[in-house]
Amino acid sequence: MEDIQKTFGKVIDIIKTAKSNTYRKVNEELIKMYWLVGKFVSEETKEASYGDAYVNELSACIQKAFPGIKGFNRRGLYRMKQFYETYAGFEKVSPLVTQISWTNNLLILSGTKSIEEKEFYLRLCIQENYSKRELERQLDSGYYERYMLSKNKVLPEGIKTVEKNPFLDSYVIEFLDLPNSYKENDFRKALILKMRDFILELGKDFTFIDEEYKVQVGGEDYSIDLLFFHRGLQCLVAFELKIGRFKPEYISKMDFYLEALDRQVKKKHENPSVGLILCASKDDEVVEYAMSRSMSPMLVSEYKLQLPDKKVLREKLQELVNIQEIKEG
Repeated sequence: MEDIQKTFGKVIDIIKTAKSNTYRKVNEELIKMYWLVGKFVSEETKEASYGDAYVNELSACIQKAFPGIKGFNRRGLYRMKQFYETYAGFEKVSPLVTQISWTNNLLILSGTKSIEEKEFYLRLCIQENYSKRELERQLDSGYYERYMLSKNKVLPEGIKTVEKNPFLDSYVIEFLDLPNSYKENDFRKALILKMRDFILELGKDFTFIDEEYKVQVGGEDYSIDLLFFHRGLQCLVAFELKIGRFKPEYISKMDFYLEALDRQVKKKHENPSVGLILCASKDDEVVEYAMSRSMSPMLVSEYKLQLPDKKVLREKLQELVNIQEIKEG
């Protein structure tokens, strides 16, 4: 009976793949249609005699030809025009738009400023397969600015060769609803309850293994706050949660945990374990001094319990760009 069920499972997989491929193809054709309509409106309204009245007439004509069709009112047509005009001429970016939904395209179009930021979210949306809610959250949390501010941070030797840094210098976990006064145990439990949201913030390559993960050394049990596996890095990732400011002594404790994981838990084909110490705040100079003698691959990041001010993040990012331009000039 089990063999029959496995055989049936193969058929189910075939149907799922076909349905998924069909959806992607339909979506691709839909976005192409919006692009071509946007191009038409853009080119036609360049004429001085054309304007709102022309677009209104076009909308009425479309709706007469296709009764009940949605998205082709005056506002919708102007969105298509903006969509086309935003990406036309950017050969590297324009093919990406057909790989995500129209809803997500509109969110990126309205929620970003530069073409670089748009490209970032388009690629991220494709890679992580974001829903509308997930993309909205990443836009609201200033994920682009936080990523750009993090990507130039010096990575530990163990993960220096990765093409894309999977860790942020600042994590936003506004979804926890923690009380004004809370302990590390409350913090950990809140993350467990909201693990889906936490994974969204970390990145979907992170797979949660366990909380208070036990390692035994010298006959004693020690607990790692949270343990994950990262598919891209192919390694275990240990999280230590601290509700206060970073302290140098946290480094030796994480060293100890990573050594235990590598000796007892890591599989032969996996890479050395990585540690992330998540604190309420940190001084980068103190962190640098504390980690200067450590050979273990670990990072120290801050967490914020409220959505950041995107204006402030953009200003910080611009300051970083200005400093780099001065150095290169």
